[in-house]
Amino acid sequence: MTPAEPTARNTGAAAPPPGCPAHRADGDPADSAVPLSGPRFQTEPSRLYREMRRDHGSVAPVLLEGGIPAWLVLGYRELHQVTGDPVLFSRDSEVWNQWHRVPEDWPLAPLIGRGQPSILYTTGERHRERAAMVSDALEAVDPFMLRHFAEQLADELIDGFCAEGGTDIIARYAMPFPVRVLARIYGFPDDQGPGLAAAAIDLADGGELAQAAQQYLFEATASLLATKKDGAGPPDVASRLLGNSAGFTEEEVLHDLIVLVIAGHTLTADWIGNSLRLMLTDERFAASLSGGRHSVADAMNEVLWEDTPAQNAVGRWATRDTALGDHPVKAGDMLLLGIAAANNDPQVRTHGSALTGGNNAYFSFGHGEYRCPFPAQEIAEVIARTAIEVLLDRLPDIDLAVPADALTRRPSPWARGLTALPVTFTPAHTVRPGDGREH
Repeated sequence: MTPAEPTARNTGAAAPPPGCPAHRADGDPADSAVPLSGPRFQTEPSRLYREMRRDHGSVAPVLLEGGIPAWLVLGYRELHQVTGDPVLFSRDSEVWNQWHRVPEDWPLAPLIGRGQPSILYTTGERHRERAAMVSDALEAVDPFMLRHFAEQLADELIDGFCAEGGTDIIARYAMPFPVRVLARIYGFPDDQGPGLAAAAIDLADGGELAQAAQQYLFEATASLLATKKDGAGPPDVASRLLGNSAGFTEEEVLHDLIVLVIAGHTLTADWIGNSLRLMLTDERFAASLSGGRHSVADAMNEVLWEDTPAQNAVGRWATRDTALGDHPVKAGDMLLLGIAAANNDPQVRTHGSALTGGNNAYFSFGHGEYRCPFPAQEIAEVIARTAIEVLLDRLPDIDLAVPADALTRRPSPWARGLTALPVTFTPAHTVRPGDGREH
C-alpha cells in the first residue's frame, strides 16, 4: 500500500525542528522538500528524479511519511562519496536527529533498524569481521548444485502453467521462485517459501504491512535456528552462520539471516520480472526470446542500470556537520541512497539512451564496506539468469498479453517491481521427472 502523503497536520510538530534538512537557514523553503511517497515513484520515477535534480542539484530534501525530513542523494559522485566514507556517513542509525519525532507504529521503522543487531548497522572492525562471516557462509554454496536446484524448481513452476497458453509471470513464476531456491540453501523447510516471499515483499516495500512482515520473518528464522543448534542435518547457510568462530551471537545471526532473506528474495524477484519486461518490450533484446543467451546477460545488466530493483535505500547518517552537493548537512541528518537516480546521473550517463555494454559500475548492489557481498551477488545472478533462461527454453514464443504501457509497478519508493506481467505463449508439455533437459 502507498504510504500517506505527508502534510502539515501529521508532521507531529507545530514548528520545524532544529536541524531539519527541509528547513535550513539557507533559504531552502519547507514546501520545496519532496514527499518520498505517492504515485510518481510508481509511474514516472526517472522524470521525478530529473525534476528533483533540476530544482535541488545532486542532493535533495525529502519528507518521509509523517513529514520526517531526510536528504536523498541523487548524484553518482555524491553517492560514491557517501557510501565510500563510513566514518563521516555512518550506518549507525542511533545518531539520527529525528528519532524524537518517530511514532512507535511508524511504517518505515523496520527499514531503519534502530537497535537492530544486524550486519547492516554494525560498524568498524566488527562489521568487517561480520561481513567476512556472511561472505564465507554464502561462498560455500556449491554453484553447480545451486544451478541444478534452480533448474528443477523453474521446471516445476513452469509445469504449473505451461499448458494454459498464458499466465501472469510475476505471480506464478518470478515472485515465488527466488525465495524457494534461497530457502533450500539457507536451510528453511521448502513449504515456508510462500510465506517468506510475502513477508519479504511487504517489508521491503515499507508499507503498513511492514511491521507484521518483520515479526513473521523473525519468528520463522528463530524457529529455523532452533533446529540447527545441535548441528544436525545437511550443511547450509544457517548452520554455517551459527558455527562462526568470531563470537557472533545467535541473535546477531538471526538478524543477518533475515537480511539475507529480504534482500536475496525481493531484489532477485524484481530483477527477473524487470528483465523479462525489458526483453518483451524492447526490440534491442529480441534475440533473447529465440535463445540468445548473451542477450539475456545484457538485458539483466541493462536493468541494473535503467530499471534497478533497488530504487532507493536507507541509508547513512552524518556524524558531524558537513556539506554535500552544495547543501549544508547537519550532524545526525539521514541520507537516503538514491540508487536509481545516481545510476542515471546525466553527468555520468552522458548518452543515457545507449546500451551499457556490460559496464557494471552501477550502484544496484551498493558500494563500499556495506555493499552486497560478492557471493550474494553471484547467487542472485545464478537464480535470476536460470529463471529467465529456463522460461525462454520452455516457452520460446512468449509474448506480452497487454500493451507495454498497461504494465504497472508496486507503489513503493524503495523497491521497483511489477505488479503483474501477463503473457501468452503456445501451450507446451510438462517436463516429466527424469526426462532431463539440456540448458
